[in-house]
Amino acid sequence: SGFLDGLSVEDAKIKSIEALVKKGVGEKTINYRLRDWGVSRQRYWGCPIPIIYCKDCGAVPVPKDQLPVKLPEDVTFDKPGNPLAHHATWKHVNCPTCGKAAERETDTFDTFFESSWYFARFCDNSTSDPLNKIAADHFLPVDKYVGGVEHAVLHLLYARFFTRALKTCGYLNVSEPFKGLMTQGMICHETYKDDSGNWLYPEDIIKKDGKVTDKKTGKEATIGRSEKMSKSKKNTVDPREIITSYGADTARLFMLSDSPPDRDLEWTESGIDGSWRYINKLWRLLLEQGEAQGNTDEATALKLRQETHKTIARVTDDIERFHFNKAIARIRELSNLLQTSGASAGNARSDAVETIIHLISPFLPHLAEELWQQLGHKDFISSRPWPKADPALCVEDEITIAVQVNGKLRATITCSPDTSREDMESLALATKNVQDSLKDKQIKKIIVVPGKIVNVVAI
Repeated sequence: SGFLDGLSVEDAKIKSIEALVKKGVGEKTINYRLRDWGVSRQRYWGCPIPIIYCKDCGAVPVPKDQLPVKLPEDVTFDKPGNPLAHHATWKHVNCPTCGKAAERETDTFDTFFESSWYFARFCDNSTSDPLNKIAADHFLPVDKYVGGVEHAVLHLLYARFFTRALKTCGYLNVSEPFKGLMTQGMICHETYKDDSGNWLYPEDIIKKDGKVTDKKTGKEATIGRSEKMSKSKKNTVDPREIITSYGADTARLFMLSDSPPDRDLEWTESGIDGSWRYINKLWRLLLEQGEAQGNTDEATALKLRQETHKTIARVTDDIERFHFNKAIARIRELSNLLQTSGASAGNARSDAVETIIHLISPFLPHLAEELWQQLGHKDFISSRPWPKADPALCVEDEITIAVQVNGKLRATITCSPDTSREDMESLALATKNVQDSLKDKQIKKIIVVPGKIVNVVAI
């Protein structure tokens, strides 16, 4: 192998293949690591595989008029192995072809097998056929596929395989089942072990001064790394306890506002408590502002109305992009402005209150409906059309421009969007930091990108 000396692994592979091809003892090819998909499972829960085994006729498909094959309801789990294989009567049937005694297939399908084409069925769930081709061709492909990490490879691969097979067989006209994929993050939590190394649930420990104690034994327990919640490591939080203590909306708010949906979420008691406090603050604020009376200050009212419509536009866009944490942050900003505006905002205040309730309704449905009723409305806010932003009120009055000297940020200036290049230059050169940076230097040129940046080039 001296001819490979000094080469990298990849280069050595290419050189080896060339040598083998030249000697006529091999050829270059690509092997994919795809394996046959074993679709059968030895368990009760699952879709029965519609095959009947006959000693004379072999494997015979269950006739269409006998579909679907239903699972027996009197199954027992007292023996190891597949409960269907142990069932005394269910598996025994007559062969559809010759009528002799035969047996059903007792394996059930892998769950991915059943879920790899249901989106085509959903296009028309009333048809007596497996799927309605006209409806499927109209609605497919699916606009957005949301799934966990395990879906990003396995289920996505199977669904694409099924879709291509259905197209080849003439059932569909699309080759790809999904237009877009959004892989959601995992919910993570600290892990705990007792002194024997056994996993403990969060409710089984007492935390104090950075130490963890096993409630049952009183002995010190250990804190492990934060991992995705799983039954095996017992680092799960019972949602019933959260709902009982804080309400379902609090759990929703924490999970949606803490991080983007495509990233992992660290579950913490302080996080859930903070969300609960904000919900209480929002409840008090909206009811107080809804009842407030006072003289209207036109400037205050206009600013609140503008920010209300800008928030509608931004939150709507954030929801479309799955940026739920950003949407909630914008609603918080509007609620803070509402609080500082007070009664002087006049009718703009009541409009802002109703807008906030409407915008939070997808995230906090219970709170939103209750607030809506408290304001005197008789209908459900969820039945109302989504608010639309007025473009005239969404125009920015002021924008922030970065000012650089030789490519390095030195200051920012605030001006109206229609400020001229000459005025932007003057504002930039008037800032103290820019003046300090230009000492003993000669301005060669000034580059202005309207609405974005002013860059002073000096030598």
